[in-house]
Amino acid sequence: MHISILHNCDYDSLAEDPGREARKDVARVAAALSHALTHDEVSAEPIAVDGSLAFAETLSRRQPVLVINLCESLAGDSRGEMAIPSLLELLGLPYTGSSALALGLALHKDKAKELLAARSVPTPPFAVVNRAEEAGSINLPFPLIIKPVREDASLGVDFDSVVTDRAGLRRAACEVLATFRQPALVEAYVDGREIYVPILGNGPHRTLPLTEIQFGKAFEERPKILSYRAKWELDSPECIDSPAALCALDEKAQRRLIDTALAAFEALDCRDYGRVDLRVSPDGRPYVIDINPNCDLHPDAGFAKSAAAAGIDYPALALRLVEIALERSYGNSSDRRQGPRATRRAAGPNRHLFATRSQLRARAHRPRAHFE
Repeated sequence: MHISILHNCDYDSLAEDPGREARKDVARVAAALSHALTHDEVSAEPIAVDGSLAFAETLSRRQPVLVINLCESLAGDSRGEMAIPSLLELLGLPYTGSSALALGLALHKDKAKELLAARSVPTPPFAVVNRAEEAGSINLPFPLIIKPVREDASLGVDFDSVVTDRAGLRRAACEVLATFRQPALVEAYVDGREIYVPILGNGPHRTLPLTEIQFGKAFEERPKILSYRAKWELDSPECIDSPAALCALDEKAQRRLIDTALAAFEALDCRDYGRVDLRVSPDGRPYVIDINPNCDLHPDAGFAKSAAAAGIDYPALALRLVEIALERSYGNSSDRRQGPRATRRAAGPNRHLFATRSQLRARAHRPRAHFE
């Protein structure tokens, strides 16, 4: 069985790229998955995506039974993340992770938050600043946190992103506008615990052990936020003093967080695997601050560590991700014909099957979620 692993290789595309470390890390994830999956009759080969269509020609020639999609950007632009699953759909190739629609909604944070609010899923109040002069009309209570509206991996987030007055708001918003050439998301800052809910599988979605960021000495008298430095600059005090650990919660509180995370994941129609980031206020109310449909799969990242806490080592996790995608795409992983254009069996709701070109995909009805 041949599997192709797509990953972006655009970390040198821009002369000045504030997200270079995050883009470069994807190649290491591809190598780790290739090593974990390649054995016996399985070949899992990484393919670098450089912004051209050469990778599509390679896929058409190899005809993999599955594509593991790790692409998070094209030519240094995070919006390119949506292009890869769209092209894979056109090529008729099944792939891991969420669709272009889900990735696009998650990337455009304001649209994701509008959808969450429509579903009554708690998320901090927000506004969007498109031009510097709009900062003066924001009517949200301080403190606020300002970040780029369509980036991930904490790109553009540092201690100065949390502001306590209108002058700070204008400064931080103008910084985002100038540096990232995109609108600034202005969001109420929830001063509380930061807890992550990893999600694995479909029909139903299941959660892995929850983790919490432990903010240490570097965050004394500073906002307790996981900045870009804390995530990607491994020698920085922010990174060293913000380890993730298994989260200790009573059963009722944990259930509340899980229900909130699952509702958010399903609101964006995410699938296969991902992570929902929550801030929990001192009174125990969870707020969704980010949804990561195709989260980091590095062996040392939080998702793999949560899986390990559940008794799933890295090779088993890699295999499980493949099985989940094959089952969703082909309908029955134990009774499938190889080849991307083989006829796929129809399955139940929430499978997002390719089936045939003339068939509609089955979809689950998702009731509106309500929380206390």
